[in-house]
Amino acid sequence: MKAIRCKEFGPPSSLVLEEMPGLKPGANEVLVDVKACGINFPDTLIIQGLYQFKPELPFTPGSDIAGVVKEVGEGVGHLKVGDEVFGFVFSGGFAEEVLVPSNTCFLKSKKMNFPIAASFMVAYGTSYHALKDRAKLSDGETLLVLGASGGVGLAAVELGKLMGAKVIAAASSEDKLQLCREYGADQTINYSKDDLKSEIKKLTDNKGVDVIYDPVGGDYSEAAFRGIAWEGRFLVVGFASGTIPKMPLNLPLLKTASIVGVFWGDFAMRNPKQNMENTKMLMKWYDEGKLRPHIHKTYELKNTARALEEIMNRKVRGKLVIEM
Repeated sequence: MKAIRCKEFGPPSSLVLEEMPGLKPGANEVLVDVKACGINFPDTLIIQGLYQFKPELPFTPGSDIAGVVKEVGEGVGHLKVGDEVFGFVFSGGFAEEVLVPSNTCFLKSKKMNFPIAASFMVAYGTSYHALKDRAKLSDGETLLVLGASGGVGLAAVELGKLMGAKVIAAASSEDKLQLCREYGADQTINYSKDDLKSEIKKLTDNKGVDVIYDPVGGDYSEAAFRGIAWEGRFLVVGFASGTIPKMPLNLPLLKTASIVGVFWGDFAMRNPKQNMENTKMLMKWYDEGKLRPHIHKTYELKNTARALEEIMNRKVRGKLVIEM
């Protein structure tokens, strides 16, 4: 099988396409013939050795997969050979085959094609876990989404609206904000030209926002936090800006606000039953036409490095997908 290999930490240009031996599933594993693999911003960090965990070199990056079950290991009862599935792995997705833990591998909706399925799991799984389990977002609350046109950000906009929140989307350009409005954002902030804190206060009549969803980090985090409401919740999702912010701890004290970490991948492994329930709800909403992942572009496996560079250069709205 062919696979993209990371042999040394570095930029996308250091990745190589290689022929690898076929895989064999162990207990509670599913061997999937990969049809598509979504790209997520953490993939760009993992290959540079900048993520919160570092895979042992060499490794195959990629986590958001969809394909057909080729073989099942001992102890797998809910899937069989030939099933069309989607799933999550910490690494191994940018390849023609991948081993997926059975507790993070799910039957694909018949209404989903493979690229859509491969763009679904991480973006919607992360955002729903963040809003439902970590923020406990309530109907009628106000949600601010930073980096709102990216993969997880756009999913958070869509889910926040579906969960009854008033959604304010913040992004860096008008075309990105237009996409957010198409996905349900009630109000928008262009933080490349407007002061984020001032705009939050203006749009909320100085009350602030109840929940902040932050996959961006950097200078925007503190500015957003200064616009949080009393007993607000600030969700730490990621650091797409490349900078981990340092937050003055007097700010949560003054607003009795919470800073809440979101690490969906670890949650999915530690709490498979709860993650399964979340996934069932997301799939129900998808089948009802309430969720519609936005795919910016698809690439062939051999062009994975080019796709990763496009994400790093902030040129993507929604998701990029590798098709085999």
